[in-house]
Amino acid sequence: MKIIKAEDFNFTEYAKFRKSDERKYDSTVFEIIENVKKRGDSALFEYTEKFDGVILDDFRVTKEEMESALSTVGKDLLKVFEEASENITFFHENQKRKGFRLEKEKGVYMGQRIIPLETVGIYSPGGTAAYPSSLIMNVVPAKIAGVDRVIVLTPPDKKGSVNPGILAAAHISGIDEIYKVGGAQAIAAMAYGTETVPMVDKIVGPGNIFVATAKRMVYGVVDIDMIAGPSDVLIIADDTAVSEYVAVDLLAQAEHDENSASILITTSQKLATEVKDIVDELLSGSKREEIASKSIEKNGMIIVVDSIDDAIILSNKIAPEHLEICTADPDAVMEKARNAGSIFLGNFTPEALGDYFAGPNHTIPTSGTARFFSPLSVDDFIKKSSYLHYSEDALKEHSSKVIRFAESEGLYFHSESVNARLRKR
Repeated sequence: MKIIKAEDFNFTEYAKFRKSDERKYDSTVFEIIENVKKRGDSALFEYTEKFDGVILDDFRVTKEEMESALSTVGKDLLKVFEEASENITFFHENQKRKGFRLEKEKGVYMGQRIIPLETVGIYSPGGTAAYPSSLIMNVVPAKIAGVDRVIVLTPPDKKGSVNPGILAAAHISGIDEIYKVGGAQAIAAMAYGTETVPMVDKIVGPGNIFVATAKRMVYGVVDIDMIAGPSDVLIIADDTAVSEYVAVDLLAQAEHDENSASILITTSQKLATEVKDIVDELLSGSKREEIASKSIEKNGMIIVVDSIDDAIILSNKIAPEHLEICTADPDAVMEKARNAGSIFLGNFTPEALGDYFAGPNHTIPTSGTARFFSPLSVDDFIKKSSYLHYSEDALKEHSSKVIRFAESEGLYFHSESVNARLRKR
């Protein structure tokens, strides 16, 4: 893991390197989407056989399959899922919005309504990327928002089964409408609907590059949460940080994917050297050595800066998905952290707490998009409608200004729509 000085860090090159080749699979994914759009379930059955290696006669997960999954997962893990769901619910309940009504003057009132989406589709990856935690993180805010119908699409294995952890997480989240469909074809099915899979208003959930490409392509037909890229963590640390904790947290990010980024920015040369040595030691012979070592080699770095303020400036440029602050006064540092998806404060708040259990959502913006995107929340599952009422007297009072505005833009019938109401009937 390389150690560099702040002046040797080239942000422009880093940002370019972190951007994935989004267009590489466009033609392949476009063909899949068009095929599902035209042929519905028939296309889904074909793609399931081709990509998942199994022939299905029905996509819907049965009650018996759900019960079997609960038995497989076991009571202990199910209790952990349930407590995590309670924590996530506790946090997201505080995000609920209320509409409002304003009376500006006599005869004039206006306001905003908060309306839940009707149908939301959650994509949940399978195989080695099956994460029950992500399913819970997506379902909870949708339910709190008041979404009428939440469905889950997830790929089957070669036996036609779904990961039991995914089914257990769905069960404790109150979801029983689950379909065995994966990949870009699942996104197409939710966007356009098939004989079996309903068309949704919004698609959320993580996935591989094919899923991400499909989500980008159907955006506008339906809404999506975000286009997620490789995950990342940035740790700001001073000499009060514990080197072992920092090293393990960097590796926890690196084990996700060889494209994940793990960055430490520190004011302490001593900490930098210790962390580098511990990372090398922990990697050697570890279960996740192959993936994590590639990630550290490609995207891991330790940057030594002169001050915590310098660290904050650099962090705000990078706009990390996860920001850990291991300093003497982490709350003070947080106040200056403008661009970060989720922030973890102090030596005893590892990112894993937020990934699984604590409450804040772990679906957060990647690839520097924390500059303008926010974590998944209840807001993602609502829409807003504004409303307006003018009485006849109120319209008369303000009519000349509206007419003048419309005429300045050359829109005759806009002004006439006011004039018509002023003429005696």
